[in-house]
Amino acid sequence: MITPPRTGNPTPALTGTVLLCMVAVVTACSHGPNEARARNATTTPQTPMTAEQNRTRNEADVRALVDGLATAIRARAIDGVMAVYSPDLVAFDIVPPLQYVGAASFRKVWQEVFALYQDPIQYEVRDLTITAGDDVAFSHSLNRINGAMKDGRQAGLWLRWTAGYRKIHGRWLIVHLQASVPVDMANGKPALDLVP
Repeated sequence: MITPPRTGNPTPALTGTVLLCMVAVVTACSHGPNEARARNATTTPQTPMTAEQNRTRNEADVRALVDGLATAIRARAIDGVMAVYSPDLVAFDIVPPLQYVGAASFRKVWQEVFALYQDPIQYEVRDLTITAGDDVAFSHSLNRINGAMKDGRQAGLWLRWTAGYRKIHGRWLIVHLQASVPVDMANGKPALDLVP
């Protein structure tokens, strides 16, 4: 055990040791918390989105997809229309057959629609309602296509439109859709004159 001298000034060796210890303590106290804060600032992940924020963002993304589809239809942009569909799309449309399997088979429907109408084609989506989870969503709306046909007749109709979506590789795509019009059960004919 080392005992300090009882009288006089401390030895230079003891003074140097005490000073060195004090510098180490001051350094540790002054740098330690700041370094810990810096480490936390760089390694703490950002606060994840809440379920409500995620739902809101997904619904906005689906709404943007539907808006893009309507814009592409009005522009007769077949590639823009087809870009919203998953390759394995299943569609129940208002024209035969009972179902279309695969986006490639549904492309022909849109090509035929574009061939029937003169410019401009009007397309409206009304009362769009969307429910979206993390990777699955659905929507329903009343949609109207309207315009002058190539033969000069004015043609337009409202239809009921329901779509199912999946987020595939981070992008929402339509995997199922159903378009329908009401039918007058007394005569078996579609009721094309109904308006919302």
